[in-house]
Amino acid sequence: MKYLHTMLRITDEKESLDFWCSKLGLKEVRRREVEAGRFTLIFLAAPGDEEAQIELTYNWDPEEYDEGRNFGHVAYEVDNIYAACQKLQDAGVTINRPPREGKMAFVRSPDNISVELLQKGDALPPAEPWKSMENVGHW
Repeated sequence: MKYLHTMLRITDEKESLDFWCSKLGLKEVRRREVEAGRFTLIFLAAPGDEEAQIELTYNWDPEEYDEGRNFGHVAYEVDNIYAACQKLQDAGVTINRPPREGKMAFVRSPDNISVELLQKGDALPPAEPWKSMENVGHW
């Protein structure tokens, strides 16, 4: 058995690609438009790890989705949790659960999908402004 992808429904293709690619750093690896089904599948992966993919499903006809908290979250390992969070924050992304202990943080996509960021290897030493930062919303 081999992991292929996790499918996430999105409501705004442009806004979602801005978050997942421009801000989070994933790359589009393939796309499939299905005119008969009126949907687009966009497959994304972290650079250098193209086998573990996120499938963004964009239904052409508007639909409303709730948060899907029963889904949980997707998780990515990062080289420097503080740098990753700073980059996201500078791009306008809310850090819902800051990396206070230098190991873990949570953000949300435009469709309220929780994304966990985990420090590669050992936790970094606690550092400001992160160690004093409060949670925002829920994650």
